Amino acid sequence: MMNAHTEPHLVSSDTSVLVFVNRVAGRGRVQAYLQRIRDLFEFLHIAAEFLETGSASELESAARQALVRGPRLLLAMGGDGTFQALANGAFKSDAIVGILPTGGGNDFAAALGLPGDCVRAAETLLKGKPRPVDLLRVHTADGRTRLFAAGGGVGLDAEAALLAGGAYRHLPGRFRYVASALRALSEHQPLQVRLEFPSTQIHPVEATCLLTGVLNTPAYGGGIRLAPDALIDDALLHVALVEDLKILQVLKLLPRLMRSGELRTSRIRRWKAQSVKISTHRPCLFHGDGEILGPTPVEIEVVPKAVRVLAPLAES
Repeated sequence: MMNAHTEPHLVSSDTSVLVFVNRVAGRGRVQAYLQRIRDLFEFLHIAAEFLETGSASELESAARQALVRGPRLLLAMGGDGTFQALANGAFKSDAIVGILPTGGGNDFAAALGLPGDCVRAAETLLKGKPRPVDLLRVHTADGRTRLFAAGGGVGLDAEAALLAGGAYRHLPGRFRYVASALRALSEHQPLQVRLEFPSTQIHPVEATCLLTGVLNTPAYGGGIRLAPDALIDDALLHVALVEDLKILQVLKLLPRLMRSGELRTSRIRRWKAQSVKISTHRPCLFHGDGEILGPTPVEIEVVPKAVRVLAPLAES
């Protein structure tokens, strides 16, 4: 065990802890970490209950049921989609939530400053403290409302999200999303979008795009940095419109994208706002955190300080 285990922890043996285990997250990678996480809690004399779930809806329902028993610390082993389910279940409660990253996309965990390794992330969190963070809320054309944590969008990224959750699910992290995007690109048709902002200082935007992303964190899709200056507590959503690019232009961007997640092109337009409405010239789907959430048109708003998240202590 690491020496860090003997340092004082803010999560104590008196803390009521429930850990949700999303057994399908990260191609089943959660199982490789599960026993080590159990051992860590046992070593720290923290009595944690572990509950395995097989879907996001099952996890969300279980979180709501757990909160009936009173405020507690709810952790989840998984990725951005898993945390989305947990956040929706804990919204408007006094619970503290946290993520132990084992998913294909761990962008929200990265924005919190957590290590990518699940056990190291757990060690860091158990010495951490609660932090209020923003979430984004989408209202879709079919009447659904959903919170999401890292980012979402329409166009190529939503088309790729469909593939990433299916045929390409076996690939790791960013490779899965890039491979899915390349496959989707072969059939992609340019998308005409209209963006409407609440501020009169930002006029409505009409453009033909490859994709339009709406982010709460600097990156989404397993580390693709579309909003590098985004903060999870700035009470803003960050809109990034990637103008229509040809296949060869996209291929030229791939080496840097794979190395650093940076999409370096002059054909990205960015805005910051409290909300945005996205309309499209043809019906298409909106995804949040890699999960398909509903059809366009959609309205997205930031929900400041939506949940309290267990986060690393700030470095002095």
